Order: sequence, then C-alpha cells, then structure tokens
Amino acid sequence: SKREIKMRKLDSTKVRPLKTEQLLHIEDHDFALRPGFGGSPIPVGIDVQVESIDSISEVDMDFTMTLYLRHYWKDERLSFRSNKNKSMTFDGRLIKKIWVPDVFFVHSKRSFIHDTTVENIMLRVYPDGNVLFSLRITVSAMCFMDFSRFPLDTQNCSLELESYAYNEDDLMLYWKHGNKSLSTDEHISLSQFFIEEFSASSGLAFYSSTGWYNRLFINFALRRHIFFFVLQSYFPAMLMVMLSWVSFWIDRRAVPARVSLGITTVLTMSTIMTGVSASMPQVSYIKAVDVYLWISFLFVFLSVIEYAAVNYLTTAEERKQLKKRGKASGMYSMDAVQAMAFDGCFHDTDVDMDLSPFPEPCEENETRTSQTNISNTDTPRLKRKRSLKGNVGRIILQNNHVIDTYSRIIFPSVYIVFNFFYWGLYI
Repeated sequence: SKREIKMRKLDSTKVRPLKTEQLLHIEDHDFALRPGFGGSPIPVGIDVQVESIDSISEVDMDFTMTLYLRHYWKDERLSFRSNKNKSMTFDGRLIKKIWVPDVFFVHSKRSFIHDTTVENIMLRVYPDGNVLFSLRITVSAMCFMDFSRFPLDTQNCSLELESYAYNEDDLMLYWKHGNKSLSTDEHISLSQFFIEEFSASSGLAFYSSTGWYNRLFINFALRRHIFFFVLQSYFPAMLMVMLSWVSFWIDRRAVPARVSLGITTVLTMSTIMTGVSASMPQVSYIKAVDVYLWISFLFVFLSVIEYAAVNYLTTAEERKQLKKRGKASGMYSMDAVQAMAFDGCFHDTDVDMDLSPFPEPCEENETRTSQTNISNTDTPRLKRKRSLKGNVGRIILQNNHVIDTYSRIIFPSVYIVFNFFYWGLYI
C-alpha cells in the first residue's frame, strides 16, 4: 500500500534482509578474512559500561559482572552509498554473515549473552565502513584474593579482554576513549563490599606457541564492610573473654560454678571459630580474624587453667594447715568456711570435725546440735541467715587466693593492650 511505502522511506534503517545484503555487498566479499588481510593489523577499539557486579564469592574466588561490551572497527567492505549519511542498525541475525572481532574474557569460568526477549546484540554500520558492535554480557571470572587481612581486607580484581585467534600482527586491541572508555552505573552496590575505584589499563600477553596478544584490563578495588563481622565474630568473642573473667570473683571453693563457667566459655569460643571458618576457603595461611579468635580463645583457656592452679594450691595449703592444727584425739579445728567446704553445711563459728572415712550427714549434725542446744532452738535458722548475709563479702575476700587477685588486673590489662595493637595493625 502507499502508506507502507511511505513509512519505509521515512525509516531507512528498517529494510528487508535481502536488500540489506545487496546494499552492503555481503555476497561479494569473503568475510572469513579480517579487514585489510595481509596488511597492517586492524585496530579494534573497546569501551565498556558496567551495569552491575552481581556477586563476590570468597569460597570460589570469583566475581560475576554484567556489562555492555562495545567494539569499534572499520571494514571498507561494508561501506555503502547514502545520500543523508545515515547509519544502518541491525540485530544479531547479521553477525553470522560478516567478520567481527573474536574477543573473549581471560580467566572466565562461565559467561552468556542475554537473550530476553531477543539476543541483546546490536550492529550499526556507517556509510564509510565504520562498525559499532555492542552486546550485553554476564560473565563470571576468577579473582585471585588474599585473605591474610580478612575481614579487614581490600581485594583487587580485574576482568581481562583479549582476542582469541588474532595476535598483535593481525589485530590491535585498545581502549576507544582512553581512561574514559570504562563507565559504571551510579547505583552499583554490594552487600559486603565498598567499591573504591574502577580503572582501565592495557598490556601484552605472551603465549609460547602463538606469540604476543593485546590485552585490556578492567580493574576494580573492593573494600570489605567490617560492621557485619564486628557483630557476628569480634563482639561475641570479646564478651566470652570478659565472661571468663567472672570466675576470678567467684569463691575459689565454688568448684562447680567456676568449672562450668570456664567450660561454657571455651565451647562457645570454639563454636564462633567454627562458624567463621565454615564460610571461608580452606587457605593454608593465617587470616587476621584467626589471630583475634585464637588469642581470645587462649585467654578463655588460660582462665580455666588459672582456676586449676588456684584449686590445687588451695588444697595443698589447707592440708598443711590441718596437719599443723591437728589434735591428739583426731579432731581438727576449722573455721566456718573450711568446714562448709568439707560437709556442705554452713557454720557460724569455728567447729571441730572428725575427718573419718564415713562422716555423718549434715542433717544428723544439725539434729545433734539442736538437741544439745535446746535453749537456742527458737531462732537458729534466722541467725544463720543473718550471719551468712552479713558475712558473704567478708568470706569471699578472706578466701580469695593471691592468683585470683593478680588475675583480675593482669587478664583485662593484657587483653586491652592486645586489642590496641591488633586494631592499630590491621586498620
């Protein structure tokens, strides 16, 4: 119809494939050969727009990036006459019929061209033979990471582009607009990293069997967010270390309390260390977080060893005192706290205890005492409660071992100094 003919005239870029092939003289040339075959290398300009960095994997040591990759070169075989000097734009169906650069990603693990709703490929040909070839790609490539400062680390990764078949004698790969050839989306962000910088660079790669190749680099630096690891690893480790110091303030004869507290903190520290290691690659060197967690674990472990020393020295000291104060009748005079450690009962005053192999139960001792002291049976329990309430602080201070006294000062002081040097060294 006349309307369709008029629309075709207005839109010169949309023509039938057969007429397009005739206009570009595709059937008249062998596009299996590069432009200018036999002469100087063909220059191919590159520019890249990074759409997103999808993920960073420490375990696999790779990253995934989505980008727009654009190629610029000149192929005089595709030149055509145009009165208005307008370019023609095509989709991916023409790519298989002409020569295009064979650029690939070095160290890539997997990549694909997006194909929704159709292949994201654009080809634009100018009348003088200049060609723009653009495609949208998602690529996963290796990133050689160093975790010696993890999680206070900064990782430097790069995506490398290179021609697969054509060395520097046939194809010269370069950045089209220098440092401005690399652009990024303003809204690019990652959950665990700050993106510090993007930069473009170039170099040469040598292969012993095929020669030298031009190589382009997309470099970017990633600095890790520290706040997540402070909440998940560092802060719980600090709390466990400080919790282990509570045992220094507990009576040295309260064996169940101090032992259970020490074992609990040791097991909790082991759980924290296991959780951090599970999310990391099995590297053979020590990471910064390993240094902190192992030193914290050592402090918790030493608090358990400290009580073992206190308990041993306390037992040895009491045995010496009992031998010195022993009587001919085989009875030993003890203070109230020592007596409570042996029979589990509270005593208001010094008592004499028979350390026979089968001591009488606490209830029988109380019954015997109540029978001999009939005049005081009115309020014995009330007196005991008042006496215990008023003397708890004095009892703890009097029965504090000298090792506990020093530990209350030495352990926190050394741990504070360690934190000062640790954060000063790695930050």
